[in-house]
Amino acid sequence: MAPSPSKPASGIVTPILVASCIILLVNFGIRASFGLFQIPIAIEFDWPRAEFSLAIAIQNLAWGIGQPIFGAIAERFGDRRAIILGAIFYAAGLVLSSQSVTPIGHQTLNVLIGFGIAGTGFGVLLAIVGRAASPETRSLSLGIATAAGSAGQVLGPPFAEIMLGVMPWTSVFIVFAVLILAVLVLLPFIGPKEHAPAPTLTEEKMSAIVGRAVRDPSFVLIFLGFFSCGYQLGFITAHFPAFITEVCAPIASGSLLASLGITTTSALGAFSIAVIGLANIGGTLLAGALGNHFRKKYLLAQIYVARTVVSAAFILAPMTPASVLIFSVLMGALWLATVPLTSGLVAQIWGLRYMGTLYGIVFLSHQIGAFLGVWLGGQLYDTFGDYTLVWWIGIGVGAFSAIVHLPIRERPAALPA
Repeated sequence: MAPSPSKPASGIVTPILVASCIILLVNFGIRASFGLFQIPIAIEFDWPRAEFSLAIAIQNLAWGIGQPIFGAIAERFGDRRAIILGAIFYAAGLVLSSQSVTPIGHQTLNVLIGFGIAGTGFGVLLAIVGRAASPETRSLSLGIATAAGSAGQVLGPPFAEIMLGVMPWTSVFIVFAVLILAVLVLLPFIGPKEHAPAPTLTEEKMSAIVGRAVRDPSFVLIFLGFFSCGYQLGFITAHFPAFITEVCAPIASGSLLASLGITTTSALGAFSIAVIGLANIGGTLLAGALGNHFRKKYLLAQIYVARTVVSAAFILAPMTPASVLIFSVLMGALWLATVPLTSGLVAQIWGLRYMGTLYGIVFLSHQIGAFLGVWLGGQLYDTFGDYTLVWWIGIGVGAFSAIVHLPIRERPAALPA
C-alpha cells in the first residue's frame, strides 16, 4: 500500500515519488515537443509564424492561470481528482486541436492543453512529493521530481520528430492524447488524499494563508523573479528548433552529429531540445541537493546570472552546430534548476499545507513570462525577420531576476498573534 502523502516517508525513492516522476515525464515530454510543429503547421496552412506561436503562448498562459486553480482543487477535493481532470483537459485539447484548421481554433483549444498541463504538472505533483518527503530529503526529492520533467524533454522531442517522419502532425497529437491518459493507471500509487480536513484552531484557512502571502514582500519578489525563467524557457521551447533550422550553419557530412544520424538543422533543433533536457537532469538534481545545504535565494540569483552570461555569449557568437550544442548543455544545466529551489522556498516560508496553491500563484508569473516569450518570438520574427531582439529582452529580464532574489527573507512566516 502506498504511503500517505501527508506523512513523510523514510526513504527518498518511494512509490509516490516514482509515480509522480512518470506523470511529469509524460506531461513535459509532450509539452516540450510543440516547437517542432511550428514549421509543419505553418507550411500546411500557409500561416505567419505568429499564429501558431500565439497558440503556444496562450497554452503557457492558461497553464499559469490553471496552476493555482488545480492546486486548490487538489487541496480541497484530492490529488487524484485534480490529476484525472488535468489529463482529460490535456487529451481533449490535443484531439480537438488535431482537427482544427484555423488559427483561432488552435489558439482557443490550447487553453484546454494549458489547463491539462497544469493539472498533471509541477503545481500538483511537487506538492504531493513535498508532503511525502521528510524535511531532510525534501529539497532533493523536489529536485528528482523536477528532473523527471527534464527526462520528458529528453525523450519527447526526438520521439515527436520520429513520428513526424512517418505520420502527419495530426496523428502525432492523437498519440500524445493516448499517452497522457495512460498515466492515470499510476493513480493508485498517489496517496488517497481526498477532502482536506478542516483547519484546527491553531491552523489558518487557505484564504488567510494566501492573503498573508500575497501581501508579503518576499512572496512578491519570488513572484517577480520567476517571470524571467518562464520567458526564457517559453521562448526557447517554442522557437529554438525553428531558429536553428533557419540560422545555423550546415552540419558537416563527416561530423559526429552526422554519424549519429543528425544530418539536417531541423533534426539538430529537435536534438538540441533533448540535450537541454538531458543536461537539466543533472543540473536540477544538483540544485535540489544544494538547496538542502545553502540559502536558496543566493542559489537562484547565481542561476539567473549564469543564464544571462550564457545567453549573451550564444547570441553574440556565430551559430554553428558546435555552438548550439554548447549552449544546449550550459542552458540545460540551468533550465529547471530554479523549480526545486523556488518551490522549496515557498514551502520553507509558508509551509506545506497550501503549498500547491501558493506555488501555483508564483508559477503564474512564470507562465506570464512564458506567454510573452513565445508570443513576442513570433511577433518580432514576423516584424524583423529574426529572433535577435527577443533574445536580448530575455537576457535583460534574467539579470533583473538575479537582483530581485537577493532581498528575500527566507525565515518561516510567523503566525499572526
